[in-house]
Amino acid sequence: MKLIVGLGNPGAEYLWTRHNFGFLALDFYAKLHPEISFKKHSKFDADFAKVDDIIFIKPTSFYNLVGPVVANVMSFYKIPVKDILVISDDFNIPFGTIRSRDKGSSGGNNGLSSIIETLKTKDFSRLRLGTDSPLRQKSGDTAFVLGRFSETEKPELPKILIDTAHKIDEFIH
Repeated sequence: MKLIVGLGNPGAEYLWTRHNFGFLALDFYAKLHPEISFKKHSKFDADFAKVDDIIFIKPTSFYNLVGPVVANVMSFYKIPVKDILVISDDFNIPFGTIRSRDKGSSGGNNGLSSIIETLKTKDFSRLRLGTDSPLRQKSGDTAFVLGRFSETEKPELPKILIDTAHKIDEFIH
């Protein structure tokens, strides 16, 4: 069994924001795989989809509090940490760059920090989707991550999401 986690914030006001890149990646992946259908799952505090032995979740807790959601799903389905992939945004990486790691620090990402703290390990796979741009210096970190993609970034999203989907497939297989 594998667990794919997309990070983001719940609510319409956060749609298409940089901090919801993980949600966007899973929504795009689900469009490519019509058998994936997300449903609200109150037991896990997540939008949840299960296809064969792959579970996809978009935690509906806020971004900084996702660790317990991930731990609950892992515990219930007895998923080892080596079979988890977390997809997050990262403003320390240039926009359009996808960084794949089998383990590592949070790099200052509060969602990853929550997972690391809850699971008591850094040994899980992650895809970090770069969002850094000159806009970050103008708006500050919080406003930047909670801001929507710019008009110059939007045309690049399909390629980034396709590349992310390929990385998800590699992890699954």
